[in-house]
Amino acid sequence: MDRATRRIVGCFIGQRDAPGAFGLWQSIPAPYLDAVCHTDGLRFYRGVVFGALHRIGGTQHIERDGATLRLRLAHLVRQSLSFSRQQTTLETLVWLFLHRYNTSLS
Repeated sequence: MDRATRRIVGCFIGQRDAPGAFGLWQSIPAPYLDAVCHTDGLRFYRGVVFGALHRIGGTQHIERDGATLRLRLAHLVRQSLSFSRQQTTLETLVWLFLHRYNTSLS
């Protein structure tokens, strides 16, 4: 998330492990790769965000957006109520939500 505009600039759907951290890092556009990255302290982020660019904390806004995402997309809450049979369907739903969220910001 861009801290100034609150726009979501990258996303990765998967496990919170080393490949997931690398996938998230790869989803970030080039202009943001030199910016300071605030994370929740997951140890795998240290492998992709180096030195002074990595700060732990300051993730309240992205956590709030994650809660909104779970609230609006039933696919992310309980598998028994609503689920996607294919990973690509879930990814499409999340990307559509993120696109709509970003375009709603002025």
